[in-house]
Amino acid sequence: MTEQTISTTAECTFRPEVQGLRALAVLMVATYHIWLGRVSGGVDVFLLISAFLLTLSFTRKLEGGRPLRLLQHWLHVFKRLLPAVVVVLLGVLTATWAFVPQSRWPDVLAEAWASLLYRQNWQLADSAVDYYAQNHSGASPLQHFWSLSIQGQVFILWPLIFAAVALLQPFLAKVLPGRKAVGHRSLLLMAFGAVFVASLVYSIDQTANNQSYAYFDTRTRLWEFALGSLLALALPYLKPGRKLRVVLGWGGLAAMLSCGLVLTVDRSFPGFVALWPTLAAAAVIVAGQSGSRIGADRFLASRPLVMVGDNSYALYLWHWPVLVFFLLVTETATPNLLQGLAIMAVSMILAVATTRFVERPMRRWEWPNVRSWRAAVVIASCGALLALPVTAWQGAISAEGAAIADQPMELTPGAAALAPDKAGQPTPEAKIIPAPAAMKDEWADIDGLCTGDNVPSDPLLEGCLQNDPPEVTTKKIVVLGDSHAQQYMAALGPIAKAHGWEVVTPLKGNCRFGAESTERPDDCNAFNKASADYVLEHKPDAVFTVASLTHVTEPFETEVPGYLEGIKPFTDAGIDVVGVRDNPRFSINMPECVQKKGPDSPDCNAPLEHSLAASSPLDDYAGKVDGLYLVDMSDFICAQGTCPAVVGNVYVYKDDNHLTKTYVQSMIPMFEERLLAATGWATSR
Repeated sequence: MTEQTISTTAECTFRPEVQGLRALAVLMVATYHIWLGRVSGGVDVFLLISAFLLTLSFTRKLEGGRPLRLLQHWLHVFKRLLPAVVVVLLGVLTATWAFVPQSRWPDVLAEAWASLLYRQNWQLADSAVDYYAQNHSGASPLQHFWSLSIQGQVFILWPLIFAAVALLQPFLAKVLPGRKAVGHRSLLLMAFGAVFVASLVYSIDQTANNQSYAYFDTRTRLWEFALGSLLALALPYLKPGRKLRVVLGWGGLAAMLSCGLVLTVDRSFPGFVALWPTLAAAAVIVAGQSGSRIGADRFLASRPLVMVGDNSYALYLWHWPVLVFFLLVTETATPNLLQGLAIMAVSMILAVATTRFVERPMRRWEWPNVRSWRAAVVIASCGALLALPVTAWQGAISAEGAAIADQPMELTPGAAALAPDKAGQPTPEAKIIPAPAAMKDEWADIDGLCTGDNVPSDPLLEGCLQNDPPEVTTKKIVVLGDSHAQQYMAALGPIAKAHGWEVVTPLKGNCRFGAESTERPDDCNAFNKASADYVLEHKPDAVFTVASLTHVTEPFETEVPGYLEGIKPFTDAGIDVVGVRDNPRFSINMPECVQKKGPDSPDCNAPLEHSLAASSPLDDYAGKVDGLYLVDMSDFICAQGTCPAVVGNVYVYKDDNHLTKTYVQSMIPMFEERLLAATGWATSR
């Protein structure tokens, strides 16, 4: 990875065993990503090595009395890092245009900016990406830039620490007369020791409490860099004998390579568990050149490993997008052995080409090294080479989205096209709405957090939301369940405002409402009990639920576990309960299917018998509980034996199982009619 840009400075002595260690680290990362779908610890080794080499270079400058020249250093580093980054980003964007569904384009473009500006880790942290997900076919092709972003941030921060020590050391020498002067190395040991302790403690805490964010948080990774710096500072004092070097070398290698296999690292990185691979790599570096024929350094310094190490930066850059695009194009979840070897081979070819024709020429080009402004020009030119097409592409997406949104509503009737009287007839020439780039905004709107008397007392319900209460409330409704209940807020919300209803929604993802059941996780059972207690405490006029449960595989639709038992306390208390039938789930992303294959493709029009039960589970509830009113909208979702991805020029689904806000809004007249007919609430207007 990027460490090689530091290791080739004039102040550093080439260490072939470190180059081989870097090679093994990148091979670990690629191997675990391709075949195992797991975290290997290889990235953590990279972070340690980068700080180790950087610290060796800057410590020599400090102790040699040479100026640090921070601006020149930063320009020099990023002048050599960015060209390969831009080449890979342009390659990824080209493949994105060719192979990635349009709904993903905005995210890839946003991540291209984040990768260029070395803030991809924060982008991923904010979007709560699951880095441990084993199916990479839907992952971002730029997801791996998170570690390069952290390195780039540290490459700016670490020299500032050296500069601070350079300023502090003479000051201490003056204020401590007659006492032994504190040297640069001692101050650096104290500084990086403090960073190590503070960051490790923070990392352990955050990994335990918010691991998905902590994984990408720069602050939780600083201790790994600090460990590399401490190792570089202590190395002159660590002089093990030949036998101990052999043991340290092979023991460190064995521990490093086995980390992801021996330890269950999922959900535990980058806390204390990351000490395993980093300390293992540190042992290998301490072993150094053993002088023994059986030392690990002879293996690490072998020509094949050194060659891979020379290309490790580019190999890391290329392996992930090659893997992601292979899985996307072939529509497979995990490559087999031969496919994985092909991915590795293609990645290596691209890496060697990038190193030979981009990295090395830039490294040998003397013109930018003569003046700092020249290096700045090279950096700016690299940025512009990517920024121009990305900006133009984003502009085109925005223009297309505006044009699609401005279409007359009669061209995109949505669910009205399935009405018995054919109230809406789609126009073939019209564009499907919403625009692919707007798909991420297709969650049903809920105005804000619960306020006043609606605020729950139970902390489990602290995410409670509500629509803005009307001036005169004629009915209060509590919506219970999961995201499939929330999606109907796109219809229930406007209907409630028209009738003067107040709507409150304590919801939890993937937690369908019902009585306690062994078929639900414990946290879902606890949430359902808390939400049931909330209803009985506040005694609303009605409760809205989703009363059936769809599945991807057979049986495609069942009753909700414990549904009748769950709602019985409400109806016994005189509270009406509305149960709506669930919508289908699929094994593919439906809008992406349309974007790749067209709306008429059989793959995007699932058979009804593979989507819903032949006999609605709601029929089994009828007449069993007084006060339960059942609503079935499935004939406005599926029709003529199929459950299509597009109806009336409107995307029905935003992913593989959630209805789009736009489509639910197109169902409002029919939904209102059936809801009022079932409940008899028509007089509440």
